[in-house]
Amino acid sequence: MKKLKLSSSYIMLFLLFFSCKKEITKTIETNKIESRIKYAKGFDIIEKNGLKKLIIKSAYQNSYDVFEYDIQKKMQNTIVDYTKETIEIPIKKIVVTSTTHIPMIELLNEETTIIGFPFSKYVSSEKTRILIDNGKITEIGKENSLNTEILLDLQPELVVGYSVSSADKSLTTIKKAGISVIYNGDWLEETPLGRAEWIKFFGVLFDKEQQADSIFKMIETNYLQAKKIALKSNRKPSILSGAIMSKDIWSLPAGDSFVAQFLKDANLDYLWKNSSGKGSLSLSFESVFDKGANADYWIAPGYFSSKEQLLNSNQLYSKFKAFKTNKIYTPTTKKGKTGGVLYYELATTRPDLVLKDIIKITNTDLLPNYNFTFFEKMK
Repeated sequence: MKKLKLSSSYIMLFLLFFSCKKEITKTIETNKIESRIKYAKGFDIIEKNGLKKLIIKSAYQNSYDVFEYDIQKKMQNTIVDYTKETIEIPIKKIVVTSTTHIPMIELLNEETTIIGFPFSKYVSSEKTRILIDNGKITEIGKENSLNTEILLDLQPELVVGYSVSSADKSLTTIKKAGISVIYNGDWLEETPLGRAEWIKFFGVLFDKEQQADSIFKMIETNYLQAKKIALKSNRKPSILSGAIMSKDIWSLPAGDSFVAQFLKDANLDYLWKNSSGKGSLSLSFESVFDKGANADYWIAPGYFSSKEQLLNSNQLYSKFKAFKTNKIYTPTTKKGKTGGVLYYELATTRPDLVLKDIIKITNTDLLPNYNFTFFEKMK
């Protein structure tokens, strides 16, 4: 009888264990979080229990703050919880603060929602340029100095800002005045496709997620196809990049940077590919010359636009093989009508075209019918 009671106890415990386990599994499935982001590390779009959230993980460099925003459609018969950060979509009046935001908005056909932009002379995108010239977009300051009075008078529904190393004081003032502010950290992404995927960020804001997903899928497909094409070449030309920017220090992409990723995906031998770091390296002229004097190509030599400018800055540039063989390529010569460099504006959104440019430069026969989008041979 004692043994029977003991066995019954074990059976009860066994059943209880598995019923609990089943209940836990069910709970996890119910609360399953579905992410829609594939490459980007700085933001996420999730749906949990029928609620959509936009999450900003990297607002600026070395930021440990995570910002969550509940996304709710306008005119829904639900009560907004004002104790949480809530954004009602679709946004119809927006202020953006970086030229990299504009091509993404244009691809979504929402450029007419932009009502303010700082230092608009840098804008090259044609559709937005027309709106600026016609007075539809108000100047709200210069570069990192926003005119908060003008911005507040515009009464945007949302301001999309960016900051280098800390919360921007102007944006903090605007937020305190009751206007929603979101930081966009596309420039902090470590891969070309990670940067381009921020179009999904704008897709949420304009309630055009499906369209944003479709556009990104096209860019991703084109990029990966170009990467495959590059692998068809058996030759891997050596690459030098950057130039002396200040105080005799040569700045060039570090081995883990998104620029180095472009060169890797183009099947090239970037001479600093094994260096550590995700930003720029700061090296002496001597160390760069020792390693890069005989590089086959020199791609993106800083802000220089001509060989004459290079020589006026430093005569020693003439000693590099790429200078002698006329194989220096720059993105700084292709500009909009008011002087903005196209590469700095559009390259984030269209990494597929950047990759094709680099392949065209170094292995012309692989893309015989392709014309450069960003780069030109330096004259």
